[in-house]
Amino acid sequence: MHHTLNIATFNIHKGLTHFNARFALHEQRELLRTLQPDIVFLQEVRDEHAPHSKRFSNWPEAGQASFLADAIWPHFAYGKNSVYPAGHHGNAILSKFPIVAQNNADISSHSTEERGMLHCTIQIPKWDKPLHAICVHLGLFARWRHAQLKMVADYIDAHVPADAPLMIAGDFNDWTTRAGSVFAGKLGLHEVFKQHTGRHARSFPSVLPILSLDRVYIRGFHIQHAEVHSGSRLVKMSDHAVLSARLTRHPAE
Repeated sequence: MHHTLNIATFNIHKGLTHFNARFALHEQRELLRTLQPDIVFLQEVRDEHAPHSKRFSNWPEAGQASFLADAIWPHFAYGKNSVYPAGHHGNAILSKFPIVAQNNADISSHSTEERGMLHCTIQIPKWDKPLHAICVHLGLFARWRHAQLKMVADYIDAHVPADAPLMIAGDFNDWTTRAGSVFAGKLGLHEVFKQHTGRHARSFPSVLPILSLDRVYIRGFHIQHAEVHSGSRLVKMSDHAVLSARLTRHPAE
């Protein structure tokens, strides 16, 4: 029985490095594969972009989500959030276990910034209840983030049973940590790094992280391990570090 899950969250910056200098999706896929997560939460996945598909010879024809999932994560979902003439980008969840339901909800709080939350219901073998996995990427301004987290909390109250195992991960842009603390308190969540190490993970910029932007919130799990993957090797991959964690489900009551 799979009591323990390895998970990772990564803002892939549309498959590009700092300042869009080079295409890094292949390196990003290799990094994720070395971490061996069962479930991956991805933000800024650019699934279609006409100019970039011409500019970069190794741009994946099937889209970035399918390319990253290939051969390792047989189940994946993509939520289109931001649409523009050249293409679109959004959040994605990759899973080694079947995704039995998915919903991409619009949580935009301002017309200039399209944001979404991707909710997947994942069937883990021999679990009595499915896992609810939610991937988010919140806005740049505090008042927008507060409004978005209220939308996410209201959605969870309406669509996720209180006794179901729950993970919410992604780029919260919450460098002051205020919005996240209110959110966690309202839903009875624990932030993995805060709980495990005493402080939120520093994840931005990836080379020498200063700001705590990325989060993993859980309900119904014990934390076995949590790690920030940053430093010089991330220069060629993304402006965000990767967060990973090993989580064990609480035994059924």
